Amino acid sequence: MSDEVSIFILVLNTLLYGNTQVYNATVTLQPNWSLIYSGETITVRCEIQGGGDTEWEYEWNTTSSNKPPTHNEYRINGATVSDSGDYKCRGRKDYSLTQWSDVIRLTVSSDKPQASLRADRTVIPAGGNVTLTCSVRPMTCVSQEGLYSCRGGRGDRVYYTEYSQSVSIDITDKPRPVLTVSPSWLSPGASVTLNCEVKHPSAGWRFYWYKTVPDLSHNYYSYELLPGNSRGTEQDSYIVHGQTHTAGYVCRTGKGDPVYYTENSEPKFVWSGDFHPAASLTVNPDRVQHFTSDSVSLSCEGNSAEWRVRGFNEHDSLSHCSDWRRMTGSTCNVGLYWSDDAVYWCESGSGEFSNAVNITVQNDFSGSLSLKERIRALQQTKQSNMMIINNKYIPFFSMVMFVSMKQSEALETLKKGNVINQRK
Repeated sequence: MSDEVSIFILVLNTLLYGNTQVYNATVTLQPNWSLIYSGETITVRCEIQGGGDTEWEYEWNTTSSNKPPTHNEYRINGATVSDSGDYKCRGRKDYSLTQWSDVIRLTVSSDKPQASLRADRTVIPAGGNVTLTCSVRPMTCVSQEGLYSCRGGRGDRVYYTEYSQSVSIDITDKPRPVLTVSPSWLSPGASVTLNCEVKHPSAGWRFYWYKTVPDLSHNYYSYELLPGNSRGTEQDSYIVHGQTHTAGYVCRTGKGDPVYYTENSEPKFVWSGDFHPAASLTVNPDRVQHFTSDSVSLSCEGNSAEWRVRGFNEHDSLSHCSDWRRMTGSTCNVGLYWSDDAVYWCESGSGEFSNAVNITVQNDFSGSLSLKERIRALQQTKQSNMMIINNKYIPFFSMVMFVSMKQSEALETLKKGNVINQRK
């Protein structure tokens, strides 16, 4: 029916019946996708605005190769390129005839789309996660290594895209942060600053701070959160105020929701030489400087029946007495070697740290001098760079000769050289 005839019928209807109401037709797509792909399902629908849904006859006009029926809906199952085109409709009821609707264009593509997958990183630590973003779907997080790909789908009878290219995700060991403490030795009133460093820093890390509590049953430590950081801190440093005794600390970091945590750092310590009533260390012989081949006893005393002696050397290696010497009750008996330079302290079964002692060891190749004489030989006075041996003064340069001789030979040699004067 031509547009001229439609207009004539509309005018005649108005003259004969006085019906001046004009209805408008609209074409919609369900789902509302102007571009669909071969094989998808879509419905082209003609709606009469304000005219109700019954008793209307529908007329379609399309440039596509396929002609819609006379119903208000045209469901296209498994669309093909031949369904592409412009669609418009109008409705007829009794003596009412709508105008043609506006044109809606439907395009059917024969090319199946391919999704694109992107990972924000391809190597993650154990327990971590990576965000995968698919170009036709929302992003998602994964925490397992493997080969990942994605595809998109839409519609009630789901139409799927081609799979994306694969992305390989690899998992490495959990990172372990590094903790540093400053100062190493406590002084009255000083604060302790803890710094926690992650090997590969990135945004979003929070830092968690703990003090170590000796746990003799497991031969290591349990950890207690330091005050005010139950949810971690944004800063990579933490200040401990009021610490007066030897203590150990660790840190770890976490990020994400749920939180992914790194390993705990290795423990680091601050030491105090002050005696603690609940735990104390005594050294016999009581001195800082020792010689190889010496025997030294490290004894723990305090409010506990269980003890262990710890050592921390210049290589940041933490050990305990049973690793390298013999622990008898609360005493560690040590035959010293040049590698035994370390800071030593006691830890109790009740979770206390003792005072700490820094012991250095010097080589004594002959091992022939008495322990008392070798101690005195290494005690430098504040007067004229002299050394004291059995209450006698000798120049510091004579010390090397002295420690390599027997006592009687050394004293006789020094007397002949007139380097010993009886202390007044």
